[in-house]
Amino acid sequence: MPTQLTIQRPAEVEGVGLHTAVRSTVRLLPAPADTGIVFRRTDLDNFEIQAHICNLARVSYATSLMKDGVLISTTEHLLAALYSCGIDNVYVEIDALELPILDGSSQPFIEMLERAGTRRLRRRRRYIKVTKPLEVCDGDRRMGIYPADEFRIQCFVDYGHPAIGPQNIEMTVDRKTFSTRLAPARTFGFLKDFVGLQAMGLIRGGSLANAIVLDLIGDLALIGRPLQASIIAHRAGHALHTQLVTRLLEDRSLWAETTDVAERDSAAIRPRITEPVSVTS
Repeated sequence: MPTQLTIQRPAEVEGVGLHTAVRSTVRLLPAPADTGIVFRRTDLDNFEIQAHICNLARVSYATSLMKDGVLISTTEHLLAALYSCGIDNVYVEIDALELPILDGSSQPFIEMLERAGTRRLRRRRRYIKVTKPLEVCDGDRRMGIYPADEFRIQCFVDYGHPAIGPQNIEMTVDRKTFSTRLAPARTFGFLKDFVGLQAMGLIRGGSLANAIVLDLIGDLALIGRPLQASIIAHRAGHALHTQLVTRLLEDRSLWAETTDVAERDSAAIRPRITEPVSVTS
């Protein structure tokens, strides 16, 4: 029976925030069972904010958390690494508003977790097992979550640009697949958008050497429990990700909490979105 994980020892990394250009240090610390992922603003008397959808700040450019007016921004790359590596409980100390973008990937956070190691706790891991489908859409952007015995994602994007073309990935997400296939990935951007974003006061720490990526898994981490579900996303983004998470958690008929892990069924049906989905935003 799987038990909860925390890290074995502290580890830290420092760098510049993508949007604020402010240097910050992020330090991971072990946490007891049932703590979850908890951020601490060490520059604000260790004010704590749990990484949960109830603390989501409504901003479109990053996964940001807010509680009692205290903000922590651009958490998605670290959350994606923690979630995919099965870290259930950890304190994340940060001495500024925004996490560092580093090289624009989750790889530096994976390396930090490797330095930290892992430790088993004497408490069963609790999963959110999706039992009924949920689908959301916004124009041509759509996303669905479906019953499955593992955490699986399928993402598709098509920017209509000849230098990029359609891109698709389908995979079961765990520490190995995330570390090898996703963690080193860095998204791209169009130079024509760069100046406009900076004029809005964003990407002040951005350059051609870094960019946002891995948003989907980072946003799903706000569920607060490991998932047993299949996720399919077509041109989705932060807004649609968090809409799906919110609607899922609000409707208890769609999921159950379990400590059981079923054997993988290679013949299991994997749904694919081919038509506009049924629930609109």
